[in-house]
This record gives sequence, structure tokens and C-alpha cells, in this order.
Amino acid sequence: QVQLVESGGGVVQAGGSLKLSCAASPSISIFNVMAWYRQAPGEQRELVASVTPPGRTNYADSVKGRFTISRDNAKNTVYLQMDSLKPEDTGVYYCRAERPFDTPYWGQGTQVTVSS
Repeated sequence: QVQLVESGGGVVQAGGSLKLSCAASPSISIFNVMAWYRQAPGEQRELVASVTPPGRTNYADSVKGRFTISRDNAKNTVYLQMDSLKPEDTGVYYCRAERPFDTPYWGQGTQVTVSS
């Protein structure tokens, strides 16, 4: 049974930092792509960052230089370090896991609110 559980969301002032975690079970190593998406109120869900096993990362232009995605296979966890947060970063952040020949898996989401 695949399960993704996000944590680390909260309320922070603009300029602050948060670190999101996504714990994957049974094992993160079965997935080739781990990613973070976000959805603001009234908006479509968008890709924030992704990482593949060799450590190749990809970021949305809006978060480059401020966010860092990483994966720790030993802890079966993917992280999203978010620095210099802006009010427009507000939204529900979702973890997504992909592997070949299977539909993507999603977590339940964690709310991030950045106040100005």
C-alpha cells in the first residue's frame, strides 16, 4: 500500500522559512520521480520542484533560488526547504510520487500560509 504523508506546513511571515517533509511508504526507492506541487485558492495545481534518484532537480521559475528539494532514501523522505517566502507562495502543498507503468500517487496536502 503506497502512502505519502506531508508535514511541516504552517503560517509564516514574508521573508521567513519553512521545511516540508513527505514520508513515503513502503519505500521511496520504488519511485523514480518525487515532486512537490502546490495549489493556491482558485488556481490550478502547479509543479514547484521535482527530484530524480541521481539527484537531478527541476524548479518552477517562481521558486528558483529560494526553494530546495532533496530526497533521503534512507529515511524514505523528500524535503522541500522554502526560504525567502512570499505571500504568493501561499497554498496547499502536495507531495507526488511517480514510477513507470503506474498512475502517480499524491499525499493529502499541507497548508502553507505566508502573511505580508
